[in-house]
Amino acid sequence: MSLLSKLFGGGSAPEPEPETHAGFRIYPEPEKESGGYRLAARIEKEIGGETRTHHLVRADVFSDRDEAAAAALRKARQLIDQSGEGLFG
Repeated sequence: MSLLSKLFGGGSAPEPEPETHAGFRIYPEPEKESGGYRLAARIEKEIGGETRTHHLVRADVFSDRDEAAAAALRKARQLIDQSGEGLFG
């Protein structure tokens, strides 16, 4: 990575390790907001050989990134338990 990329945030962050719940993959992806991190996650599942994706974003904002990620995992598990594959459409 070049010096300029390091200074100005170039390059991409490594993909977070997903949590698996009931056959779904959950990627916590807190979004930086002024004052903290918004609860957000990506939920994926292979259905018929195709990867289906649902983006979960809530109004909740946390001061700590790890708290936002933990809350996103809890909310995603709850959503999966309630909706199952209906989550995709």
